[in-house]
Amino acid sequence: MERENFGSKLGVVLAAAGSAVGLGNIWRFPVETGQNGGAAFIIVYLICIVLLGIPIMMSEFFIGRSTHLNAAGAYRKLAPGTKWNWVGRLGVLTGFIILSYYSVVAGWTAQYTVLSVANYFDGKSATDYIQIFNDCSANPWLSISAMLGFMLLTHFVVVRGVKSGIEKFSKVMMPALFIIIIILVICSVSLPGASKGVEYLLKPDFSKIDGSVILSAMGQAFFSLSLGLGCLCTYASYFDKDTNLGKTAFKVSIIDSFVAIMAGFIIFPAVFNIGYQLEGSDVGPSLIFITLPNVFQQSFTSLPILSYLFAVMFYFLLVVAALTSTISMHEVVTAYVSEEFNMIRRKAAWIVTLTCSFVGLFCALSFGPLSNVKIFGFSLFDFFDYVSSNIFLPVGGLLISIFIGWYLDKKYVKEEITNGGTIRVPYFKAFILILRYVAPIAIGLILLNQLGLFAFMK
Repeated sequence: MERENFGSKLGVVLAAAGSAVGLGNIWRFPVETGQNGGAAFIIVYLICIVLLGIPIMMSEFFIGRSTHLNAAGAYRKLAPGTKWNWVGRLGVLTGFIILSYYSVVAGWTAQYTVLSVANYFDGKSATDYIQIFNDCSANPWLSISAMLGFMLLTHFVVVRGVKSGIEKFSKVMMPALFIIIIILVICSVSLPGASKGVEYLLKPDFSKIDGSVILSAMGQAFFSLSLGLGCLCTYASYFDKDTNLGKTAFKVSIIDSFVAIMAGFIIFPAVFNIGYQLEGSDVGPSLIFITLPNVFQQSFTSLPILSYLFAVMFYFLLVVAALTSTISMHEVVTAYVSEEFNMIRRKAAWIVTLTCSFVGLFCALSFGPLSNVKIFGFSLFDFFDYVSSNIFLPVGGLLISIFIGWYLDKKYVKEEITNGGTIRVPYFKAFILILRYVAPIAIGLILLNQLGLFAFMK
């Protein structure tokens, strides 16, 4: 079965960046910044991107591009006769789980975009926003319909293939995402009290940096880039042999960090304008679907049309960010099913869409009729979120760093990363050093922190 490749270098960068950019950039990063010292946190975060994020991203690119196979097949080819292929299968499983519950949240963003266009938020009180979110999430028919609609939209892109689907979509929607972000930033920083929010993001207070801030920055860098998920490995399997893996990883990291930081410039000036503090806020849905609609309305009381346009663009931005992520996660599982079971792409995509929709149905119902069903005290939605984000992703990243840093022949790794010696990679020794020592220790600390061990030890 002949495999497609991306058709251009721009397509490579935008598709890989779309895989990394998601809702976590827009709601997780601002809250992490607000809870961990503002500008000082951003500086630590960027250092973590360079020292941790880019090397592991390059590792995933290497695994995918060197084999031109799905995540599991890539490890099986690089380490035949071993159990390393289970690292790839873990990535596929993680992608399947996240896609199943992530599509529920993505459906909410679509609902809120429709509500924004209909100007439904006009004149609503803070209590009303809580009720609106509860209605959207707890109404089984509404929540399931939105989830299925988003899953089908994802399916439509994936089933068209790499060039005609993923690459073409990325070339349209990623620039649209950047344009919307810039417009929203301009609107937000123009607010009367915006200067305090801008100062908070640009003026670091290094006294706020401690072990907890560093761990949070490492965790945000890791999760923001979608490391250990199999998406980057799968996308890299469609790279041409002349793709510069180091430069591509750097460009993707720049785009991903740009989106996250600009999200801060959208949210912080607006919340500072009305005197609201993100410290202590929920990292998840309540910020996006309860707090921010209220913030946007209060920020533009003198010009209601700006409040309307701001909300419409913001929630459409969330839809685009969510869609670029669901497409990449769908592709991880679709490529695996298609190649491992020798199945045509269209059939494999339908199997993934239907099975993820089935699991997603239960995740959607966990906010309503199945809210009393618990696994280890978690709702179905929260259980899938906790296991995938706090366990599977860090474990996957840890095993990737060990695989490249310790298992594979370094001459082979260097040959692939230098494109057969045609490009200079003066940082290769540092790259291997990070994968051998720095990344395993850092990811281990992230894993322990996510599991709550450090909080328990305090």
